[in-house]
Amino acid sequence: MRLSSEQADRAGGVLLGQAIGDALGVPYEFGPPIELGTAAMIGGGLGPYAPGEWSDDTQMAVCIAQATAAGPFGQTPLDAVVAAFVRWAREGASDIGVQTSTVLRQAMDAPENLPAMQAAALDAAADGRAGNGALMRTSIVGLVALDDPERTAQAASDVARLTHAHHLCVESSILWSEAVRLAVVEGRLDLRAGVRLLGEDRRAFWQDAIGQAETQPPAIFGRNGFTVTALQAAWSAIHSTRHIAGPDHVEAALQAAIAIGHDTDTVAAIAGGLLGARYGVSGLKTDWTRRVHGWPGLRARDLVALALATAIGELPLDHRKSSMVTGGRPGLAVPHPDDPHVLLGTEADLARCADRGVTAVVSLSRVGADDIASTNVAPGKHVSVWLVDSDDPRKNAHLPWTIADAARTVSALREGGDRVLLHCVAAEHRTPSVALAYSALLGKSEGAAERIEAAVGHPVDGLLWVTAQGISASSGPARPCSAVNLDSEGDRSWT
Repeated sequence: MRLSSEQADRAGGVLLGQAIGDALGVPYEFGPPIELGTAAMIGGGLGPYAPGEWSDDTQMAVCIAQATAAGPFGQTPLDAVVAAFVRWAREGASDIGVQTSTVLRQAMDAPENLPAMQAAALDAAADGRAGNGALMRTSIVGLVALDDPERTAQAASDVARLTHAHHLCVESSILWSEAVRLAVVEGRLDLRAGVRLLGEDRRAFWQDAIGQAETQPPAIFGRNGFTVTALQAAWSAIHSTRHIAGPDHVEAALQAAIAIGHDTDTVAAIAGGLLGARYGVSGLKTDWTRRVHGWPGLRARDLVALALATAIGELPLDHRKSSMVTGGRPGLAVPHPDDPHVLLGTEADLARCADRGVTAVVSLSRVGADDIASTNVAPGKHVSVWLVDSDDPRKNAHLPWTIADAARTVSALREGGDRVLLHCVAAEHRTPSVALAYSALLGKSEGAAERIEAAVGHPVDGLLWVTAQGISASSGPARPCSAVNLDSEGDRSWT
């Protein structure tokens, strides 16, 4: 399926949204309910985990993504998923659910893993076990066939049955995977859409279960180790906060999911996958995305790449190319007029971070692995913002929010004592826009546009003027972005 820029943004947010929810929920796993709005990426939990580290929920989703990113799911044998699960259990599992552990142990001792795993899963189902271990990892499956709900349902069923063959586990996975697919393709949240993909005799049960989630407060779904209740808890958290507009809905819903208590990382991971599918990479807080990390040594940009590879059949450009620097841009690295410890720069400044005393980078354009390495900043101090340089408003789903969020991350880094390089390709549009948003955060909006234009050394006709009240388009004519290499920036359709 050919994806628009907005659809690609949403597809890229699926695994990342799951990881954010997971890492936020980790510290509170199997604890009592907590005060709404107090969850933070502080680490700990059952691992124990480092701050921002994801747990087995996202680890298993990564296993699936590693298989699905290699080619269309119909051509990817389930054996590849099983092999990834077994490898994870042997080498990297920080925590394994009881039902998953039971099934995997039998598969690990068998010469042919897939039949052994399927048989063990059937035994568990016969015993009535219907844990949430398949639902927790299913969001990525929603990307395997974006143009085909039936194929999506079949893939969700096949992957769920590897460890959780109970019909409730399979059905909940189908519902959630279809909701993810729909959110990516159409940009809307609808859990009921997948009910038609279930057997006729099962539809009334799930309509009733979803209805309970939509009419009852999240707090009543505390026994969420059960797959039905886990689905209800995640959907109730999303549905009950739907009045909060735009990407701020993500934080509100995740906080609601975690405040329920009990299996907090799993419920928040489930919710996060769907929220990422709806709001995309550009709608996820960059101060979160820079922090998340986990097995097998991945960070946010790797999760985005795996999700996009699953959706479009190939890794995105910034993972296929080790460097995205064109080599034709002069360096800039001029001090922000309202904070000299924020440097406004171009792609050429990435390799000069050490010379400038830079300890953190906020990239508003795509960068490759070599570009990241050249900065020599700590992994959690390099922030990548999904921001497409285009005059077409359809290319950026949440433009004012994304610019303001990038400015908030600059502020958070500065509060931590970092010297920050804020850059895009040529410092013509994105860098000045975020710089102006940062001035607004500092309470220095008056005259900031003129100061920033003087600092970067050229007029910025297409600048998005930022005020203390928000961001609006400049009243002046927008200059075409012809000077920017748009293909390297992602301003294209995704196939």
